[in-house]
Amino acid sequence: MQANRPLLDRVKTPEDMRNWSVAQLRQLADELREEVIEVVSVTGGHLGASLGVVELTVALHAVFDTPRDKLIWDVGHQAYPHKILTGRRDRMRTLRQGGGLSGFTRRSESIYDPFGAAHSSTSISAGLGMAVARDLSGDDYHVVCVIGDGAMSAGMAYEAMNNAGSMHSRLIVILNDNDMSIAPPVGAMSAYLSRLMSSRRFLSLREVGARMARVFPKGLERTARRAEEFARGILTGGTLFEELGFYYLGPIDGHNLEHLLPVLRNVREAPVQGPILLHVITKKGKGYPPAEASADKYHGVTKFNVVTGEQAKGPPGPPSYTRVFSDTLIKLAEADPRVVAITAAMPSGTGLDRFAARFPERCFDVGIAEQHAVTFAAGLAAEGMRPFCAIYSTFLQRAYDQVVHDVAIQSLPVRFAIDRAGLVGADGATHAGSYDVTYLGCLPGMVLMAPADESELVHMLTTAAAIDDRPSAVRYPRGEGFGVTLPERGEVLEIGRGRILREGGTVAILTLGTRLYEALKAADELAARGLSTTVADARFAKPLDEALLTQLARHHEVLVIVEEAAIGGFASQVLHFLATRGFLEGRLKVRPMILPDRFIDHDTPARQLAEARLTCPDIVQTVLGALGEASVSVRA
Repeated sequence: MQANRPLLDRVKTPEDMRNWSVAQLRQLADELREEVIEVVSVTGGHLGASLGVVELTVALHAVFDTPRDKLIWDVGHQAYPHKILTGRRDRMRTLRQGGGLSGFTRRSESIYDPFGAAHSSTSISAGLGMAVARDLSGDDYHVVCVIGDGAMSAGMAYEAMNNAGSMHSRLIVILNDNDMSIAPPVGAMSAYLSRLMSSRRFLSLREVGARMARVFPKGLERTARRAEEFARGILTGGTLFEELGFYYLGPIDGHNLEHLLPVLRNVREAPVQGPILLHVITKKGKGYPPAEASADKYHGVTKFNVVTGEQAKGPPGPPSYTRVFSDTLIKLAEADPRVVAITAAMPSGTGLDRFAARFPERCFDVGIAEQHAVTFAAGLAAEGMRPFCAIYSTFLQRAYDQVVHDVAIQSLPVRFAIDRAGLVGADGATHAGSYDVTYLGCLPGMVLMAPADESELVHMLTTAAAIDDRPSAVRYPRGEGFGVTLPERGEVLEIGRGRILREGGTVAILTLGTRLYEALKAADELAARGLSTTVADARFAKPLDEALLTQLARHHEVLVIVEEAAIGGFASQVLHFLATRGFLEGRLKVRPMILPDRFIDHDTPARQLAEARLTCPDIVQTVLGALGEASVSVRA
């Protein structure tokens, strides 16, 4: 039965709500919140952050002339209300599904998404670039960036603010604060001060004061300016932002439209040259009791029951790779007091929340600061600790210079636990760990491992803990393992040594990572066609097992290399070895199977792998194509 949402039904684009009263906008916000809850209960996704910005989203679209005015959402996981108000309501139940809406903002999806985002802390940099482009072209529109307090922990946000504060381009930054402890109490006085300081009367008076101060002797001028700014800082808590060159307003209640609307209108019309920062206080999960009561405020949820808030659970299955990592690291730390763990604002996503509960003094969440996390780990390693730096594959990309300069060049034994390697399903291309084999495999001295299953992950983490003379990395996928028996204790593997799981004579399939099981299925299919097949698990992308590669090249007619990673990775390293040793000059036919040279959109993991052509049937067809026997149907 369709819910009764009369005002939301009238909004096809934000223009439809621009002349509405405060009471109408308040009702619209209530209906919008209900719609978000209903949608995400069906699709799953990022609920808490979206519920926290419902009123702010309504107010921004009511006050600003979007899409002419540019509205940039940092990260984008709080943009579900924005999507509903900007012509995408009828497609919201396709969210994060194949062919459906992205879970983040996306330029190709709507003119109301001027900048795509799924990683944090990019909004102010992008917004400043747009503001400068506007000024250079002589245009006239507003640029508004909405950034959360978590995203403000990243250095990039402060780099952008430092740059913006030294320029005269008009930029509006909304700090969506749902967890900052530095904020003073929010109430009527704070809202009144924000309205006052954003008004033309106050701004004009401030300019008069500034002009008068300039005719004072230099000492008095500096004293007057500092006294005025310090007074504003005491009243509002904005001294930090003022020092960075922003005109600070707030904090105000981000759920109170009577406070938000007049301040935003004043900000829109204010004759201020340079950047403005409006500090709003919101609450994640606002308006949905199960989310408000949850520790993570329903940040990321599966499908759930709207009435009870209970999230859907599939049948019990094998543990996830993340869980296996967490359990293994705890065991390693129990045996070795030098083992410490670092994460960059993802304790639950990386499994380190459980490690932190067991060893709170040895687990460090450094915030959204991957660069700092890597160099911090390097400092720990330099002093004899055994740091495990647990960062998603795509987030580690943000710290590549630190991996090279602070870790690899100094040969420091930082251990990188790289979660979300390979394709990641509903989060799509922005979170797919496609490139880590390439960007780490080219670094001298790096030991790079990829487990074929969860048991191998235990052994590889144990191996990494034992490597004390160089950096190492273990890349593993999102999701559940294969259900293999886990060892009570891991064993230290021989560095750079793979393994053969099946012996054959004509075809060799060499895999890196979890494509091994598809290769074993393919070997069965090929055996049914009369083709004797060897299946080998490389285990190490670096250093290469040269003896294994030599054996496979010398004794087989076809060598297929399979990895869930982009071009330039393991297969490229193997091909380079084979070329330099002359193995490509004879009868050997080599076929690399890697991720295609394009971004793969959000979908189920199975469909993504099928699209990438990395499944059992694809391996079989690759072998038959190499042999020129695609039409042969021979069975043993």
